Amino acid sequence: MRRIADLAFSALIVLIAAPLYLLLDLAVVGRLGARELAALGVGTLVLAVLSTQLTFLTYGTTARSARRFGAGDRDGAVAEGVQATWIAVAAGMAIVAVGYGTAPWIMRALVPDPAVAADGAGWLRIAIFGVPLILVSMAGNGWMRGVQTTRPPVVMVVAGLSVATVLCVGLVHGGGPFPRLGLDGSAWANVVGQSITGLLFAGALWRERTDSDVDWRPHRAIIGAQLVMARDLIARSASFQMCFLSAAAVAARYSVAAVAAHQVALQVWEFLSLLLDSLAIAAQSLVGAALGGGSAAGARAVARRVTVVSVGTATVVAVLLAAGAGVLPRLFNSDPQVLGAIAVPWWFLIALLPIAGIVFALDGVLLGAGDAAFLRTATLAAALVAFLPLIWTSHFFGWGLAGIWSGLLAFMLVRLAAVGWRYRSGEWARVSTGRAGDHPAKGRGPAWHDGRYGNALGDQ
Repeated sequence: MRRIADLAFSALIVLIAAPLYLLLDLAVVGRLGARELAALGVGTLVLAVLSTQLTFLTYGTTARSARRFGAGDRDGAVAEGVQATWIAVAAGMAIVAVGYGTAPWIMRALVPDPAVAADGAGWLRIAIFGVPLILVSMAGNGWMRGVQTTRPPVVMVVAGLSVATVLCVGLVHGGGPFPRLGLDGSAWANVVGQSITGLLFAGALWRERTDSDVDWRPHRAIIGAQLVMARDLIARSASFQMCFLSAAAVAARYSVAAVAAHQVALQVWEFLSLLLDSLAIAAQSLVGAALGGGSAAGARAVARRVTVVSVGTATVVAVLLAAGAGVLPRLFNSDPQVLGAIAVPWWFLIALLPIAGIVFALDGVLLGAGDAAFLRTATLAAALVAFLPLIWTSHFFGWGLAGIWSGLLAFMLVRLAAVGWRYRSGEWARVSTGRAGDHPAKGRGPAWHDGRYGNALGDQ
């Protein structure tokens, strides 16, 4: 169990670091004025959408690296990180080239106010230069989770964001050695902080060169295999975005109080999702290693343990939210209409958490097993069959927030049925058999085998 805790804690710190920094950034820029705050909000939204669609660099790389690592093939695991980093650099440069030129158009399309759009475009044109190294960091997190390295990623992320925090406060408002750059100061702080983190991850990958036989050139076969998984994960991520954007659009048609209440409950949900996602990441790494080591039984043992921990954690949080139902929403808003409206999504949120504990854990298990195609299909089906029909039916019949959150509940229940069925089928627990020449380590084939799982589970 300690190995699960170590991996989950490391992943949680990395997951929450960026949102916490964003809160600071919003607070600092907010003192400049409403226009700058609005521009920053839209600019960070654009970057968030880009990064969300490219999370395959982390999750896909973790699954493939963990398989290699579990087979005793650390060189192969690192090779996956090398190839993912090549994808990150290429994709990042393409995004910079396209995004810099189209930033004004993107902002005008999203923001009707010309002044806010202009400020947002200026911020985005600076911040977008950090994207290549943001993507390198994502690939770095992927392969390091795969080889079950927990502490260095935390240090790298915290180091970069610590520098960004100091620069954000100094460059936005000026003082001491810092010039006053206003909103542009926020963008430069983002670039520097993300660049430091990305370079630290790149340095960690480079240091592996002294202890391994990994070929550092791009290899079409591995990149192609990674992009196949990327296709599935991008489609899955897009279905999430489609659902939550639809929910926000329908909530906006009711009242200002309904929108505010929906957003408060959704932000709490998204924060708690990070907690559960950290356990899913631990499952992904350990299951991939188990299957790579030839132990389907070990993978099933990890799946059971992580699911129990995830459901237990979700249940404890649900009890705390229920006990604080009359107090906690007041931390986010004091408007009586909003507080009256939030009761409905709040209790739906409480009911959803134990279900989410199972779904998130099994998502991690299946991702670790490389079952991304199944997860893509299951998530799209849940969105098209459950979430979206209920969302728009809610709008048509005027069911309000109860209808919207019923859609989310149905979405989770369909996913629960799908991943539960897949887990029980055992089709996901396929051990690695190995194929010669499958990774570039001076021409050697991988060390995948059908042997015992060995020590990858550590002291669980």
